[in-house]
This record gives sequence, structure tokens and C-alpha cells, in this order.
Amino acid sequence: MQEAELTERFTGRIGLVTGAASGIGRDAALAMAAEGARLVLMDRDATALEATAAACPGAVALEGDVSAAADMDRAAAALDAMGPPSLLVTAAGMLGPTRPLAEVTEEEWDRLFAVNVKGTWLALRALLPRMARAGGGAVVTIASGSGLIGNAVFPAYSASKGAVVLMTRSVATSHAAEGIRANTVCPGQIETPMLRGVFQQLGDRAAGVEAMFRARNPSGRFGEVAEVTQAVLFLLSDAASYINGVALPIDGGRLA
Repeated sequence: MQEAELTERFTGRIGLVTGAASGIGRDAALAMAAEGARLVLMDRDATALEATAAACPGAVALEGDVSAAADMDRAAAALDAMGPPSLLVTAAGMLGPTRPLAEVTEEEWDRLFAVNVKGTWLALRALLPRMARAGGGAVVTIASGSGLIGNAVFPAYSASKGAVVLMTRSVATSHAAEGIRANTVCPGQIETPMLRGVFQQLGDRAAGVEAMFRARNPSGRFGEVAEVTQAVLFLLSDAASYINGVALPIDGGRLA
């Protein structure tokens, strides 16, 4: 894929990226910083997070769990030390069990929703009042194509990402008057550690499921992380000033 032309869309803007140690969160953080954003980066993987922060000028790395209110409060305090935030990307997430709902344990369900749903909510709870006081901002949550349709391979994950989609749309309707836009991207199968984790969990079924995923996609391939990042950056930018409440599939036409 041809690299996007480098601009400076976020010069002078401050924001938070969760899940910044790998995958979409890391790529989004690197791209935002390259275009001038100053960021607080949050993840549980301290080593990988430090590597991301080292490549993002002026970034603050904060090891923490997005599902823990105290950790999110520390992220908010780090933002306050920088200045008023106007950008938020919630990329922290987990796949959870690849089993039918009836076989998912209560512990697995609670942890999945703690990270994917509660973690998104805590980030919104921390950032929305600060954005409102600053005169506005832009939020992009990371959901999934599995949050728009049912998924027989990982139904619990699908349920959690469906919650993220409607949470984001609710923010769009309730905070637009404060100058805050909220959109969500819904990636399909993207070449990330999470996708490879799906196949690892499936064991002997992995090859068949991977072939099924590819066969169902009109593009015949999995997406690249950079293809998601470019959509995230557009939705955060002023070029998307009249786009609010969108759940954007990035899936090669899978849901067309």
C-alpha cells in the first residue's frame, strides 16, 4: 500500500491512546505523533509501550489497565499536565474465548467486558468533560465488524464490540453540542497479534477458519493495520468535521 502523504493535522493537539503497545493502537499513536500530536499512551505491556513512546516525540507512557478506574485517573492526570485534550483513540481490547456462549465462563465474560466495554467507558468518562471544557474534540473508538453482525466463532467478543458501537453513537448524540464528535471504526480481519491469537485458540480448526474468512471477503485478503490507521486519522481530523456517530466498516467489502 502506498504511504499516505505526511501532514501536520494534529500540531498543538493533545490526546490519549489506549492499547498503544501493539497493533492498531501502536500504529495510530505513531501516526498521530508524526503529525504533531502530543500523547499519553496507555497499555499493560510496559516494555512494548515504552518502545512506542520512544518513537512519539513528547509522549508519556503510562503502564496501566484500562478497566481500572485508578489507572485511567492517572492517565487523566498526565493529560492535565500537558494541557487540554482534544483527541481520544480507544484501541485497548481483547479477543476473549472462541467458544459458543454457553461454554464461556463467568470469569471470561466479566474480563472481556471489563476491558472492551468498561475500559472504553472509563476513557470516555475521563476525556469527555475535559474536551467539553476545552471547546470540543474528536473521539475514535475501535470496535469491530463483529460488533455490527453476529459472529459464530467469537460470540462474546461480538457482543462486547456491539456495546462499543452503541456507546460511541450515544456519545455522538449527547455531546455534539459541546463540539465533540465520536465515531467508531469496525475493522474486519486485520493482520494483528489479536487475529493471530484467534487462530492459535482454534487449534486444529485454524486453517479452515482462516480459509473461510478469506473466502467470505470480496477482496480475498486480510487488511493491514495502516489501512485502519488512515481511517482513524481522518475521523480525528478537521476534514471529518461533519462526520459524527459513524460506525465505519474497514473490511474489504465483507459487510457490503
